[in-house]
Amino acid sequence: MTKRALVCGAGGFIGSHLVGRLVADGYWVRGVDIKQPEWSSSHADEFVVADLRDPGAAAAALIGGFDEVYQLAADMGGMGFIHSAETQIMHNSMLVNVNVVEAAANADVDRYFLASSVCVYRDMELGEAELTEDDAYPALPDNEYGWEKLYAERAVASYAREGRFQARIARFQNCYGPQGTWTGGREKAPAALCRKVAESTDGTIEVWGDGSAVRSFIYVDDLVEGVRRLVDSDVSDPTNIGTREYVSVRELVDLVASSAEKEITPLWVPGPVGVQNRNFSNDRIESLGFEPTFDLVQGLANTYPWIASQVASN
Repeated sequence: MTKRALVCGAGGFIGSHLVGRLVADGYWVRGVDIKQPEWSSSHADEFVVADLRDPGAAAAALIGGFDEVYQLAADMGGMGFIHSAETQIMHNSMLVNVNVVEAAANADVDRYFLASSVCVYRDMELGEAELTEDDAYPALPDNEYGWEKLYAERAVASYAREGRFQARIARFQNCYGPQGTWTGGREKAPAALCRKVAESTDGTIEVWGDGSAVRSFIYVDDLVEGVRRLVDSDVSDPTNIGTREYVSVRELVDLVASSAEKEITPLWVPGPVGVQNRNFSNDRIESLGFEPTFDLVQGLANTYPWIASQVASN
């Protein structure tokens, strides 16, 4: 019997890629989002444009019955947006999460997947030992986006403890790849740097901070693979999904420039940088056989040309 999946946030970057993967895996998929995918048509069998901040819309999205719900819908963006729209993020994302989890709990779904974030963790010092999932507590996220994600995790877990569904919770590291937001203020660092390098005519780009902040970035296809492995597993505890490849922002600039085959000099300017360092354990997801197939060089080789083509056509 064909499994049925509901993907909330199916018009977004990761959500649209997840829909494609689920359809390829043989699922019947309904996608729901406040908007259609921006860069390509959805692969969903059915796509519903709806505002999940409305509890009625969330309940309607579950009509017909589903085996699995994938909740990725959120009001989010890059560091500039996260630090400038804290109230908006808390309000919109909290409403969506409360509505969707309640609707799923009342719809007899088997498994409920929540896309959380490594933003639930505290800042780290350079050289500090990696954090495991249990190190999210005592809680000290750097921003309100992280606090909202932590609340959403606890809400999902509470429904699961009542036996309403099986919970699967993933804490995503920074994701990048083609067909993601690359301009407008909500783009993440890899996409923003790709755009700036593509637009540069004098060999310079402005970059927030001093280049020393350390991050890990996971290619979207690898992230979706991790999601599928987690949902199909018996692991109900929050699980980091990312890579073990860490780079400074300065190194990321050099990698993007290399992908573009350009000589680029970064001009370091004041701006929101977020935490200084990241270093997370991926032991739990790797115990499920997960192993990223794209390193940054390979992933940027796919991502930069797509963003450069968007810059050229706009």
